[in-house]
Amino acid sequence: MRAGLGYDVHKLVLGRPLILGGVEIPYKYGLLGHSDADVLVHAIIDAILGAATLGDIGHHFPDTDERYKDISSLLLLKKTGDILRSKGYVVGNIDAVIIAQQPKLSPYIDEMRTNIAKSLMANKDDINIKATTTERLGFEGQGQGMAAQAIAIIF
Repeated sequence: MRAGLGYDVHKLVLGRPLILGGVEIPYKYGLLGHSDADVLVHAIIDAILGAATLGDIGHHFPDTDERYKDISSLLLLKKTGDILRSKGYVVGNIDAVIIAQQPKLSPYIDEMRTNIAKSLMANKDDINIKATTTERLGFEGQGQGMAAQAIAIIF
């Protein structure tokens, strides 16, 4: 059994869709990034890669590579799962938290869990996602961006 930690941050901007866990969430702002900027999935990818000692998301999917421009992060997660299995590992479980003041995310968490489990060929019951605010403190609390943290256990 191995464990890995992931963390990601993206700025909120006008004119981009808000994608979290592969779900497009109605909101006036979206996350800025080279891909779809899915902060949750990026943290999960880093946690999985870290658990397998395979580097990080930037090593495997660099933001200087046009192949990844506006790509769905769920596709990157699927590729990460393929890399993981090629090294003889499988996901045991994932626990993640999205840190954002707004919008309310609880209505979308079940669909996020389904998307992530499907992308990793994992059991949905092994994927846990939470959302929290920062009580208006910091960049997340001021609505300037969102962050996510994840822990992955692999076998």
